[in-house]
Amino acid sequence: MKTRTQKLTIAITAIIIMVLGFAPISKAQNNKLKSSLSVLNIDTKGIGMDPIQMGNLVRIELEKQDTFQVMDRYDVAYVIEKNKLSIGNCYGKLCLVEVGEIIKSDYMFTGSAELYGETIIITFRLIDVKSQTIVKTQVNEYLNLPRELQTMVRITLNSMLGKKSDETIVQTLTKKNNYDNSINNKNKTKVDLSGPRSGFTVFTGNAAKYMESPKERGGYNSYPVMFQFGYQFEKQYLNEGNYQALFEFLPTITGFNQNVFIPSFTILNGIRNNKHGWEFAFGPTFGIVRKADGYYDGGNNWQLASNWIDTLPNPFPIIERIDSRGTPELNSSFILAFGKTFKSGKLNIPVNFYVVPNKEGWRFGASFGFNAKKW
Repeated sequence: MKTRTQKLTIAITAIIIMVLGFAPISKAQNNKLKSSLSVLNIDTKGIGMDPIQMGNLVRIELEKQDTFQVMDRYDVAYVIEKNKLSIGNCYGKLCLVEVGEIIKSDYMFTGSAELYGETIIITFRLIDVKSQTIVKTQVNEYLNLPRELQTMVRITLNSMLGKKSDETIVQTLTKKNNYDNSINNKNKTKVDLSGPRSGFTVFTGNAAKYMESPKERGGYNSYPVMFQFGYQFEKQYLNEGNYQALFEFLPTITGFNQNVFIPSFTILNGIRNNKHGWEFAFGPTFGIVRKADGYYDGGNNWQLASNWIDTLPNPFPIIERIDSRGTPELNSSFILAFGKTFKSGKLNIPVNFYVVPNKEGWRFGASFGFNAKKW
């Protein structure tokens, strides 16, 4: 007598055999239910591809769509040669209907891809052979990016057949002033978007007190809000998909509106979103700051260490801090920045905000600039 485990094994095996056996039949029946479609040549002008190549490209993309039973090009060529048909200029409805009746195709597919100025226009038409009517027409316009013809064909077919396409790729191929990436700017993967930057910075904490203090006490006798001006040099090292990775080099001058001269140099490593222009960056910033050794006396007043004239040793701790009377020194900090680039035609308007954490007081700032797209 068969055990329960043996019976279960036999049942599972039988189910697997039935599924595998009926799968090819189901697939064949599904193909029979699909309407047959034939693609001959697709007319081309100025795109660097002849009608035969374009027809083959469209045929491949239609097969990927899996909507029609696309007739094999060799079978079509055999029937055409057997019946001595001329299809060199067969792009119109009347000609295609006649050919479709002979090769027994339910639908014929035709169209064109032509360059007009800086625009590639792709037109597709679906012809019902039996009713001798054009049942669908699709016209799409793209930028002059001939290397992306296959993607353009795929997007146009998706539109024609009611399927969705990646909106980011669509905008990249159709919007003239879209953000640069490896698709719409393939010939130069590193785009120079350098330009002037101007804005302001706000000092907080002890740093703000140093700025507001009188000069005779080592301060700058100024407001803790200062104007900045500089120039950003940008170098992109990655330009793929929705993102660009880049280095930014930014020399700036701070405070000249208040007779203060604070030079600095910032190095940022950032990433930018190609679709919306958002950007995030971080890195070191270096500045020239005057510092001096001194002490706080019993009245909490700041004094230079050199001012101690008593014969007794100075009982107050000697520290180093920002002092307008001191010696210029190189000072380094860490900076975090984020922002967004707005576009107007070929003009880019970057707006950025940043923060510099420091034990003497955090520094906040904002800047904006402008630059033009360079090809």
